[in-house]
Amino acid sequence: MGIDAVTLKQLRALAAVARHGSIAAAADALHLTAPAVHSQIKGLEGAMAATLLQRAADSAGSRLTPAGAALLQAAERVDVVLSQAAAQVRAIESGQIGHVALGVVSTAKYFAPGLVKTLRLLHPGVTLALKVGNRDSVLHDLETGAIDLAITGRPPRDPPVEATPVGAHPHGIVAAPDHPLAGVAALSWADLRDETFIAREPGSGTRILMQRYLDRLGDGAQYRCVELGSNETIKQAVIAGLGIAFLSLHTTVAELRHGDLVTLAAPQTPVVRHWFVVHAINRDMTLAAEKIHAAILRLDGDFLPKVG
Repeated sequence: MGIDAVTLKQLRALAAVARHGSIAAAADALHLTAPAVHSQIKGLEGAMAATLLQRAADSAGSRLTPAGAALLQAAERVDVVLSQAAAQVRAIESGQIGHVALGVVSTAKYFAPGLVKTLRLLHPGVTLALKVGNRDSVLHDLETGAIDLAITGRPPRDPPVEATPVGAHPHGIVAAPDHPLAGVAALSWADLRDETFIAREPGSGTRILMQRYLDRLGDGAQYRCVELGSNETIKQAVIAGLGIAFLSLHTTVAELRHGDLVTLAAPQTPVVRHWFVVHAINRDMTLAAEKIHAAILRLDGDFLPKVG
């Protein structure tokens, strides 16, 4: 018959006989009949091609042969592994463990690592992976299922998502502290229109918001714009005096605090939007993802940088 014919019932019958000393006592413990237990043992002996039990010397009960003792050790290990697996399955089904991929737009990378640390402390059994990208790439990953949740600014129309605000997201215009407009009390479009705006690439949420703000402020007038690929590069360019930038103020907290950058008193600033945690509505969240989602909401924006 071979080892493939071995069943858990057979192994547990062998363990019960070893524990209770006889087939009759094992049958009582297992709530079976003695013939049923005897049949299980015989089937196991056939599968293993070995004698596993022998009558005790005084004919009172049965004891394991060396082959039976070796198989019992294996049966005990199987029971331990199955118990561990059952506990793990229960934890997975309850959302206590699992894997969650969290995507964030690049502007959020300034606070996302701290958020992930907090979430790992709150749910140590959940493996949390962080993926950073621009708005288009994060939304693509959300649509394809490469990430479970995302933190972004303006929620998209496509893919369809459920978006919940998690905190205010202020934006403003920053410049080097020695810029001629630094310290001017109230600026207008006339002050800004000849400046060079250093901006993120198309597809960036900050770039979209900047374009809307300047188009509204300048009534659609043209302005000079230089594209750079990251917030860090933009900030260094502004510090070097190459232009000014419309940025998330969450990306400039350290530079503003240390005096490397200043905010300009531009009209209608700061422009305050919101951060959202989003998930695709056409994909069911795992229980682990639901727990991480709920934990983010309970934090109520405490993980966001303090501006000002």
